Amino acid sequence: MSIEVNSISKSYQQQEVLKNINFKINKGEVVGLLGPNGAGKSTLMKILTGFISPTAGQASVNDLKLKTAKTDIQKQIGYLPEHNPIYLEMYIKEYLNFHAKLFNSPKERIQKVIQQTKLEKEIGKRIYQLSKGYRQRVGLAAALLHDPDILILDEPTTGLDPNQLIEIRELIKSISKDKTILLSTHIMQEVEAICDRVIIINKGQIVSDRKMQDLNDENQQVIEVEFNYRIEEVALKEIGKVSNIKNTTRFRYEITFDTTVDKRADVFDFAYDKGLKIIELHKKNKNLESLFIELTKES
Repeated sequence: MSIEVNSISKSYQQQEVLKNINFKINKGEVVGLLGPNGAGKSTLMKILTGFISPTAGQASVNDLKLKTAKTDIQKQIGYLPEHNPIYLEMYIKEYLNFHAKLFNSPKERIQKVIQQTKLEKEIGKRIYQLSKGYRQRVGLAAALLHDPDILILDEPTTGLDPNQLIEIRELIKSISKDKTILLSTHIMQEVEAICDRVIIINKGQIVSDRKMQDLNDENQQVIEVEFNYRIEEVALKEIGKVSNIKNTTRFRYEITFDTTVDKRADVFDFAYDKGLKIIELHKKNKNLESLFIELTKES
């Protein structure tokens, strides 16, 4: 067991932010904590990392209790907060060296995380010179320096442009091969792209805890694609098994297919044959979207 949360509640004066939260995350799982802004996601992550204490309940990490072994637990967790707190005047390697000393990490770990997060070509820059996407890479590199078993990432793609967002998604997916990850977000596409399981939280309470594969529609799939220019719907039907096409914005389409076979490769081949460039391409979990809207809408 990696993470176990038992009856966690948190109040600030008269406001109850978390209400009797219970869940377990097994070793190697990638779990999305999905919810609207203000649902309590960041508060829960701060509790799990030992930055704040719960009002009631208990959490354990790798069978160690936060109440009695907070320091030992923090050694096993890599944490990227929502607002990445980095020293902008430092050079990348200088900043990572500073973090390595805090965790007594060996120097060879610095070069390894630089390679892992693909920071090599920016390594001579100060952090203020980097794009937000590369600043997030620096934050992830710092979180990985002590080779933690568990990564806790709070809104890691907020504010990124589409290219940076895809890059950070792919980076997290590559890291997840040998880490347990808890990822907080309010963006459903992040959960779809990265996670094995989704916990939906609303107004401080867990309203759903499901495996992503259980949410997949048995008969249909939706592919969301953005091209570099407009394409006629009649042409898109050439891909095959197309039951519905929705032009959501200028060059972006939601294509529904009557098949469980992954059609992303077919969409890519279609674009290549037509001389189109794909700006963004991903499967959209229609059931997740419906479930999220149903469970988080204002009454």
